[in-house]
Formats: sequence, C-alpha cells, structure tokens
Amino acid sequence: MDKATIRNLKEIKNKRVLIRVDHNVPQDKEGNITDDTRIVGSLDTIRFCLDKGAKVILCSHLGRPKSKDDKQFSLKPVVERLKKYLDGVKITFVNDSVGKEVEKAVSKLNGGEILYLENIRFYKEETANDEGFSRQLANLCDYYVNDAFGAAHRAHSSTEGITRFVPSVAGFLMEREIKILGEAIKKPKRPLTVIFGGAKIADKVAVMDNVLKIADNILVGGGCVYTFIKAQGGEIGNSIVNNDMLDYCKGVIDLAKKQKVNLVLGVDCIAGDKFGADANVRTFETAKIRAGWEGFDIGPKTVELFKNVIAKSGTIIWCGPLGVTEIEKFAGGSKAIAEALAESKAITIAGGGDTAFTVAKFGLADKLTHLSTGGSASLELLEGKVLPGVASLLEIDQII
Repeated sequence: MDKATIRNLKEIKNKRVLIRVDHNVPQDKEGNITDDTRIVGSLDTIRFCLDKGAKVILCSHLGRPKSKDDKQFSLKPVVERLKKYLDGVKITFVNDSVGKEVEKAVSKLNGGEILYLENIRFYKEETANDEGFSRQLANLCDYYVNDAFGAAHRAHSSTEGITRFVPSVAGFLMEREIKILGEAIKKPKRPLTVIFGGAKIADKVAVMDNVLKIADNILVGGGCVYTFIKAQGGEIGNSIVNNDMLDYCKGVIDLAKKQKVNLVLGVDCIAGDKFGADANVRTFETAKIRAGWEGFDIGPKTVELFKNVIAKSGTIIWCGPLGVTEIEKFAGGSKAIAEALAESKAITIAGGGDTAFTVAKFGLADKLTHLSTGGSASLELLEGKVLPGVASLLEIDQII
C-alpha cells in the first residue's frame, strides 16, 4: 500500500483531526447494538490520535435514513458503546454534522478529546458528494483520516469529496484491509482457495470473474450452488435459484476446466420442508432434492470435500455464509467450515459483512488472520476495482 497513513503526519498535537469511521453497526428492534466489530476495529486509529494529543472529530453513517426525522438512525447508541472502550476520554456528541452548532463544538474541543458528529447521511448532500457540503466538512479539520473501509467504495462527501480540500490519509484499519486483501489477490500464498456462499450467485459474478483468473480452488455452497446444479440439469426442489444466471454458471464450469481451476460444487445439502426453526429436516444430494424441499445448508459430504481443500491451501478467502446461520439447524455447515479455517495454517480471510458476522457468532473471530469490516467494499476490492475512498488519499511521497 503506497497511501500515506496517520503515522506519516509529523505533528498532530492540538490539531483538528476528522476521522471518517464506519460505525454502521447492526441493531435489534430495541436499538441495542448486536455486533460492535466495526467499532472495535476503529479503536487503534482513534487511540493513536488521542495519544498524540489531537482534537479528534468522528464522523460516520448509520443505515439509510430518508431525513433527519429518522431518529432510529441516530448515532447516540454508538457513542455510548464507544465510551465503554475509551474509559476516561471525554466524548461529546453533537446533534448535527455541519453548521454553527458543530463549529462551536469544534472550537471548544481540547487535545485528547473527541467530538462525535451525528449521522452524516441525515444530509442528502453526503451521498450526492456535494462540493459545498464537502467544503463544510473540510473546514472543521486540519487533517482528514479515512478509516471507513466499509464505505470506501462510495464516492461520498465524507469519503472522497472532503479529500479535495484538506490533507487526507488512511487510518490503520484502512491500511490493514487494503494490505491483507490486496496481497491475497496480487501475491497470495498458494494454493489460493476462494469459498463462495450467500444467497445469490448474481451478487458474486464480478468477484467470481476475477478470481477465476487467479484462484487455484473455488468452492461453491450456500444459496449460490443451486443455480450451478440446475445449470447441469440437477433437481433442486424449491431451493433458491437465479434462472437468468444458468448460462453464466455453465460458462464458469467450462472456463474453470480450461484454466485448470479446481471448481468444487456442494454435493449434498441439509434441506427443510419450509423456512423456519420448526422445519422438518432431511439430507439430499444437491442434484436430487425432492419437490417441496429447499436446501438451507451444506451437507456432511460437502463439508468434508471443502475441508480437504482447505487443509491443503495457503490462502483462503471466504465470501458468504454456507447456510441460514440464524437458524441453528441450518448453521452446522458454516460452523464446520469456520472451524476448519480456524485450525488451518493458511492465511484466512472472512470477506466482510455476513461472513465476518458468521465467524464472530461462532466465537472464532480471533482465530482467523483477518475479518474484513467491509461488505461491498471487500467484494469490489476482490473484483479488482479501485475504491474511490482509497484512490483519493495522499501518496506517501506527497506528505510534507
């Protein structure tokens, strides 16, 4: 990674440092945070700036509010959770992202303190990457730090627009994400194995197209596998399928053979007669699922097939759960594969979003090499795309 980071700035004591974090965390119906991985991931950069005596301003989005009246998208609960990790640090929350109230709060900020701005997406100008709004954000700080990898694929005011008006560098989380995911694609320890799961193959097309050029093994399970099976003439019962992707899947199978990529499709599944915790359960071959039954998890034979490949891999990237993990009887396959990755000596990467949440759910987050905090950003990086929130940052040789 040749982008400058917060450590490349020579002096930030008493300087206003605006850190764009990704605290877009999941919450239950009562507003309780159910997974604070992204908050924890931002702590290294925040603590570094506090220890250097900077005046820290935090900016994030939460969900997709339609207006400032969508109070369920307020970042107040996030601030309360952050306080638990930064005991003794003064953290002030302001009910806006720009404007006189914010400017006044910034003027009162001392070194070693934090000012947390309200949800940046309460302003439609944010997602429009409005130049005037970007200038307002830039006027709040002396330096800008992008540590929001999960939003780096968006060219918004707080991720790309602000960089035009203030010196901008990467935070430690951003640096770590780009380095680990980038090396896994460009200079992987081989064999490189990519595991595809999740509900729809259509969501993975660009990633699959890219990894077909570089992977040694591709393992397909979860909802993705049934389109491949149907494309080969298999009977998949009521299982999820993308009928408009059948020809694409046939093409992937042919291309994998030509490029000598070991493409392994799930051979069996745990199926239910309906969706729900009270469903009746049976195991079927994925190509022989009876009508009225739907595949919700990979089966035991598939688990063993996948584990055998995993055991011989040097780098493993996992994109998408392999079953309906929120229902215990359909979570066994994903758990078994997560455990296999945890026991592996390979470089192991959970590709953000639902995959990282799945690994954390099984208590294995610290057993893998890296859990990405970015869902779509991780996928776009694996697709080989340039992320605007990264491209707009200063190069190391541009730091004065």
